[in-house]
Amino acid sequence: MAASSPAARPITGRFVLVTTITFFAVVISVNMVMMRLAITTLPGTEVDSAYSASLAYQREINAARQQNERDWQVQAHVDRRPDGSAAIALEARDHAGAPLTGMSFLARLERPIDRRADRPIEIAEAGGGSYSGRAEGVAAGQWDLVIEGDADGRRMFLSKNRILLN
Repeated sequence: MAASSPAARPITGRFVLVTTITFFAVVISVNMVMMRLAITTLPGTEVDSAYSASLAYQREINAARQQNERDWQVQAHVDRRPDGSAAIALEARDHAGAPLTGMSFLARLERPIDRRADRPIEIAEAGGGSYSGRAEGVAAGQWDLVIEGDADGRRMFLSKNRILLN
């Protein structure tokens, strides 16, 4: 009593070739999709040109020393609202505690992982060393708050701080 079983198909050279080509086509396709997603979602660069940044390095060191010598105190408070907007309030004082007036402040909320999500904040003087501004479309999470203060077309103050907005 022998059970009749269907005859198994023999493995031929054509079957091995088609299987191998299909396997590598799937692997290459997945690699291409993953590479495309990696490049478009996380550019991985802090500056556009590392060479230009290296040339400006000594100027940045000198500007930081001059800023430390001025000993200005700039306090910032960022408040994220439920509608996705963020309000910033700056209080700027010199080394003696006198309000800094006539300054031109610029602020940016920068995403640490994606420069495309950065939000500029227009800052207007409110008087008495107080400045305020507002940005739209600010998501909750970690941000870098960058504040630049200019006077007479020259950068006098630069600050970058990591903040958490809820």
